[in-house]
Amino acid sequence: MGSTHWVTGVGTAAAASLFALPAGTAAPPPTCTGTAPIVCQYDVAPGNYEIAATVGAGTGLTVEARRRIFDPGDAGTRTATINVREPEGQPTGQGGVGTPGLTLTFDGATPVVTRVKLKPAHRPLVVYLAGDSTVCDQPVAPYNGWGQALTASVRRGAVVANYGDSGESAGSFLADPALFPTMEPLIKPRDLVFIQFGHNDKATTADDYRANLIALINGVRNKGGLAVLVSPPVRRLFNGAALNATALHVNSLGVDLPAEMHAVAAAENVPMIDLTARSKALVEGLGPAGSTVLYLTVATDGVNDNTHFSEYGAQRMAGLVLDGIRELNLPLTAYLR
Repeated sequence: MGSTHWVTGVGTAAAASLFALPAGTAAPPPTCTGTAPIVCQYDVAPGNYEIAATVGAGTGLTVEARRRIFDPGDAGTRTATINVREPEGQPTGQGGVGTPGLTLTFDGATPVVTRVKLKPAHRPLVVYLAGDSTVCDQPVAPYNGWGQALTASVRRGAVVANYGDSGESAGSFLADPALFPTMEPLIKPRDLVFIQFGHNDKATTADDYRANLIALINGVRNKGGLAVLVSPPVRRLFNGAALNATALHVNSLGVDLPAEMHAVAAAENVPMIDLTARSKALVEGLGPAGSTVLYLTVATDGVNDNTHFSEYGAQRMAGLVLDGIRELNLPLTAYLR
């Protein structure tokens, strides 16, 4: 890649058009359309990009498949590093493939954007997410993965590349050409790879579950990256005031998947965030009625779902992951807002 530079400009809320490309690359200026939200489209190749957006009070930003970059807040210039993939959203295209290039959606009651600057990022810390539908960038509301909420807490200089995909187990993630075989070559030394599987290992033996996790860990290590295991968040399935075994990911063979992940983490000397235990405490603390706000309900979302998260629930789960990141003092900690 050649040298890069910022290109700046000023526009109205409905027409801010500014970007930078590798030197020598010609492209028409992108345009922004709409008023609430304001949608800006940039014709850039897959990769990582730095943005700086000057916005009015009450303006928030999501990118690509509903990834939250910042919430509506004070006026000023906000910065971030953003990952662009094709397809956007889920790597296998579930829920739609999105639009090529980078889509910025400025939201809020009356969003205002007067300037956007964009250029390729130089060697950011990349945090790859390997997981299932509770992690992935869900393209379609009301579904939300915690990975698409995590991005709001990551400052410029680090970037989240979410390769989570609905329906995946550790074994299927290894095997599908669109998933680990695509992600693995991109991993660079010092990059982080968060690995969360269990929801779809309903009939996986303990030996196979361990072997698949170890294969993922070894693949990350072979590229010089740091693997971080994340046990699956609980389902909202109560027996009285306590979650039942299925909610806690004891599968149909009686395999306690979070316990097996703990064993792998210890044996392989890999850091682990026990999201099962953290989410159990949260969900049981709220109780059978109070915990409905974390998941999808017929009354609010038109669907009754005790596995997938509301936007609020994804934010809370991302918060639990962030707590684990800070407690482990992982390299991402220095880049958290």
